[in-house]
Amino acid sequence: MVSTSDFKNGLVILVDNEPYQITWFQNHKPGKGGAVMRVKLRHVKKGGTIDRTFKSGEKFDALSVTRQKKQFLYAEGENYIFMDMNSYEQIPVPKEKMDGKEIYLKENQEIDAIYLEEELIGIDMPLIVEMTIIEAEPGIKGDSVTNLTKFAKIETGAEIKVPLFIKEGDKVRVDTRTGEYVERV
Repeated sequence: MVSTSDFKNGLVILVDNEPYQITWFQNHKPGKGGAVMRVKLRHVKKGGTIDRTFKSGEKFDALSVTRQKKQFLYAEGENYIFMDMNSYEQIPVPKEKMDGKEIYLKENQEIDAIYLEEELIGIDMPLIVEMTIIEAEPGIKGDSVTNLTKFAKIETGAEIKVPLFIKEGDKVRVDTRTGEYVERV
């Protein structure tokens, strides 16, 4: 059990029988009445954010969130197969738990699997991944100065916007949070 005085960013608590992670909190003392804790909570499984106010001293169940290294092996139907780096056990992860991040997965890539009380709730990709451009319109000489972009297809099949000077076969870094081109390697 944790009290409102134990709140810190990243703490996962049970609110209304649902797991929420604290993303922001502020102790507030109004002119009259007791102190309250204003909190922004992100639902751990569904991802939505809510604002709540709790009375000072309220108690909550704390939940443990752990991360484990996994290696992506292959996709099979609606599942993505990962290997546990310690036990070499193969773990199928359904597409809905991938949260759209599967478009940046390459074979043998390492990721962090996020567990809430021993239940897999999702994956965490590296912030930047290196990808090879497999399809892009040819650039025109002198286009390296402007900030115009074009669409290019990366090796996983996803399309990203890249500068005009990028061509097929180039290796680029892509931000997995936004899907944006970062730089040429």
